[in-house]
Amino acid sequence: MRQAWVVVATNLPVVSVILVNYRGAEDTLTCLRALREELDYPADRMEVICVDNASGDGSADRLRRAAPWARLIESESNLGFAGGCNLAAREATGQVLALLNNDARPDRSWVRAAVEVLRAEPTVGAVASKVLDWEGEHIDFVDGGLTWFGMGYKRHAGQVDDGSHDAPRDVLFGTGSALFVRTDLFTALGGFDERFFMFYEDVDLGWRLNLRGWRVRYEPRSLTYHRHHSSMSGIAGSREHYLLERNALAALYKNVSDETLAKALPAAMGLAVRRATARGEIDPAQLEITRRGEVEDDSPVPIDRSALAGMLAIDQFVELLPSLKESREQEQQARVRTDADLVPLMRKAMEPAYPLPRYLAAHDALVEAFDLHEVFGRPRKVVVITGDAVTARMAGPAIRAWHMSEVLSTEHDVRLVSVNDRVDPPDSAFDVVAATRRELGGHVDWADIVVLQGHVLEMVPALKRVDSTKIVVCDIYDPMHLELLEQGRDTDDERRAKDLTGVTEVLNSQLQRGDFFLCASERQRHFWLGHLASLGRLTPGLYDSDPTVRSLLSVVPFGLSSVAPQRTAPAIKGTRSGISAGDKVILWAGGVYSWFDPLTLLHAVHRLSAEHSDIRLFFLGMKHPNPDVPEMVMAGQTRALANRLGLTDKFAFFNETWVPYGERQNYLLDADCGVTSHFEHVETTFAFRTRVLDYLWSGLPVVTTDGDSFADLVRSEGIGVVVPPEDPEALAAALEKVLYDEDFAAECRRRIEPVRERFTWESVLAPLTEFCRDPRPAADRLSASAPLSRTPRPGAGETVRRDLALLREYLDAGGPVEVAKRATGRLRRLAGERLRGR
Repeated sequence: MRQAWVVVATNLPVVSVILVNYRGAEDTLTCLRALREELDYPADRMEVICVDNASGDGSADRLRRAAPWARLIESESNLGFAGGCNLAAREATGQVLALLNNDARPDRSWVRAAVEVLRAEPTVGAVASKVLDWEGEHIDFVDGGLTWFGMGYKRHAGQVDDGSHDAPRDVLFGTGSALFVRTDLFTALGGFDERFFMFYEDVDLGWRLNLRGWRVRYEPRSLTYHRHHSSMSGIAGSREHYLLERNALAALYKNVSDETLAKALPAAMGLAVRRATARGEIDPAQLEITRRGEVEDDSPVPIDRSALAGMLAIDQFVELLPSLKESREQEQQARVRTDADLVPLMRKAMEPAYPLPRYLAAHDALVEAFDLHEVFGRPRKVVVITGDAVTARMAGPAIRAWHMSEVLSTEHDVRLVSVNDRVDPPDSAFDVVAATRRELGGHVDWADIVVLQGHVLEMVPALKRVDSTKIVVCDIYDPMHLELLEQGRDTDDERRAKDLTGVTEVLNSQLQRGDFFLCASERQRHFWLGHLASLGRLTPGLYDSDPTVRSLLSVVPFGLSSVAPQRTAPAIKGTRSGISAGDKVILWAGGVYSWFDPLTLLHAVHRLSAEHSDIRLFFLGMKHPNPDVPEMVMAGQTRALANRLGLTDKFAFFNETWVPYGERQNYLLDADCGVTSHFEHVETTFAFRTRVLDYLWSGLPVVTTDGDSFADLVRSEGIGVVVPPEDPEALAAALEKVLYDEDFAAECRRRIEPVRERFTWESVLAPLTEFCRDPRPAADRLSASAPLSRTPRPGAGETVRRDLALLREYLDAGGPVEVAKRATGRLRRLAGERLRGR
């Protein structure tokens, strides 16, 4: 629900209302009177600009006399609706342009309701008003549709307004008869395409806005009433058909991708010919050689103008192609969204639009011949890039990337790419490839959405460019800099400091570039929000549209399979020497790294072994699956302590390799409980122990040290025991409870079941799935974004008083030297602003 806004008048943007008149002075004056007398918007925050499109009937003089408060611009020639609006927009001083047909009248809240949307939702570039007929009974515009052949249409037009279209929604375009657009954005897009003259210039504008990542929002509270096509009352229908046909082809040519264009354009041109012959009831077989009579008849054949309109439209579309080609290149370079992204906004892309039997037959034939159902239902292309090895033995980052790819591949065309040369994946429904740094650019260019983790962004410099339009999702579930604080203890001080600085810069680059971020827990989310705020990503516009900021940063914890583990082979009990089928097995499921505390665990097992000879501690993996990751000092310390306490191969056992990901369930099913222990430090606070979730998957009661988000889960859900850090006595007691108190262990297992369902990969990846269904640039990365309301420039007197106060402050602070330094700084700043064209 949109937040309610209470805005003082001085914070409202100036709105420039634009009307275009062509021989319709009476309608225009009715509209002008309503603007002046009926609107609930401060008069000093609104200007009205009226363009007379070379009417030549005295309209301009009449408008000037009757509405001297409106600014009148007289065009030397008829520029059409598109050119007339652009002419006024170039002269407008407001931050918002409000386009209104001269044969329309606004409701009282027309402007205010639209401005509220633009203020509340910074990703909305344009607001489409609700438009009813003049009496307010029937629908003129509440939603827009677009056919695959480029023709826009007003959905539900002519139906009774029964209130069923009074919910705001995103649309592909709004009608130019009542449309609000951010001024800077309208200018950046070049305004309406003046080659259209009139018709579909609004469709084309909305299409381009959406392709660039902006939204067009239908707002029913912004209401107008329209005498539909009053301005066209004296113009033949064939001329209207001609403009509609030509402009539809032009819009299609400019805005669809190369792949779509190759199929849609020839089909659209063929359909335009059939539409023309069907509309004009032309005999399509009259020139067949079999229709030749005894005497050749070469006399002229009359052609209905409605048929001629379609043929001439194609001819003039071809005439426009050289200039349209330049526009197409601009639009394709600037787009950040795919054709597939916009299909839902097209509503019914395969709509034939005209109920003519011969035409409908051709439509179906062309759709089938050019496989257009596939074109307008094509899935998005998503590349997931990891730096980890993707093999049967995978560590956390690769496991996470694998399951992201797996879940997304049910809806999209997904490619999992590893920059590690160790790629020998299990079978999958998606492509898995290895890539060098040089090859990464090709995979990124292929994709519509890039999901990356670790150091990957540094390997694709093009993604870091300010003008990069690629949608980027950054998976920051691993706070690498905090991890490095512990891991770096094994290196010298100078190297440790440099490594930390480098990793922090890598993360900052991601935080500055990403359009959407994933973290592993609410704790992490608070941590990363601080980072984002310090880098200026939490802008007022983002906050106003989404005070939770979850549209930018969402929680996606590590997940687990929705399929219960099934044993495929023996693993520990009765298989590993020294461990019998009846022993109690404590499983350490992850690696042994510097931020963990297996030493306290060994002391706890040593204590328990004096009373329970059947206790066995099993470390699942001592060697990281990625050979590039060196063994940490903690691994050696763990082996050494186990030897010193006499536990090795009696009560403590080490798997010196790494268990294949597809075989880990065999080890989990042989265990009686899972354990993780760590030290109390900042890395623990924000960590999410990924492999520990496997304990939930296999229904193992959990013993964990306090201090991380997983401990919070164990405590709140009652699925195990949480103990203080570095307390071997408490840890021994907890292990004894989950191993030998059968009722307690059974209750833990019962409680684990509903928790497990929450952590399936399909569930935890829901935020990423939703984002990929409607991917957009982050609000602060949209091109041509600008403040909607501006700080008023101070008057001359106020400027002098402010400068005198600063002079006294600088003299008190450092005397004339300080004054000179500050003056020099101001001159440099002003020179820089002038060079930047401000």
